[in-house]
Amino acid sequence: MRKLLALSCVTLVGLGIVLPSALAQGDADRVIPGGGISVAGWVGKIDPASEKQGRVVNDAKFAQEGANLHVTTGPAITYWNPANKAAGDYTVKATFTEPKYMALNSHPHSYGIVIGGNDLGTDQQSLLYCAAYGNGTFIVRGFGPAPFQMNGRMGAANPAVHKAAAQNEPVTQEIAWTVKGGRAECSINGTMVAGYDKAEIVGPGKLKSTDGIWGLRFTHNVEALVAGLGMSK
Repeated sequence: MRKLLALSCVTLVGLGIVLPSALAQGDADRVIPGGGISVAGWVGKIDPASEKQGRVVNDAKFAQEGANLHVTTGPAITYWNPANKAAGDYTVKATFTEPKYMALNSHPHSYGIVIGGNDLGTDQQSLLYCAAYGNGTFIVRGFGPAPFQMNGRMGAANPAVHKAAAQNEPVTQEIAWTVKGGRAECSINGTMVAGYDKAEIVGPGKLKSTDGIWGLRFTHNVEALVAGLGMSK
């Protein structure tokens, strides 16, 4: 069975299909030179799996570069500014450009938008994120405070998610969360790829509310420029 599973994974990679659930294994977290958060007002928290490797927030880099934010990880991490709060109906969006797809890892890693952040930075934090990979897949996951999955362990492929032409080539994704009425929807490159009634995402083990802090989510060993990050009503 193990041989068959290994052969299946090799076959999928050969076809250019990399499943997000398999990505947690493999490369160790990098330590980014000159790391830390240098953008005023912003803070971050790395994932427990990265903490177990001995990593800290300053092993990733979060910096201003002109009008853009420049993020390089390091450990998997969530970034936010406590002043960035949303309530009721709202949209949070940004454009992410991975300048060199898979330059820091042996397989794709993701980046995206966080909403519904409450008690962030504590062991009781809750948040929900939608994130894209440069291979045409996306995931919707969160912490409540334990990790939870909304579109399956492996995420999902969607034609709206852009694919890099090759390793070390650029790829860009516009990602948005829209909360309206009793529903939250994630759009990537202008197409709604996932939508949930609030009852599906708010409750024990999930979000405390869709009201809360919004921010950014990056898995480990990935680099991206973030443009146009903001919230609108």
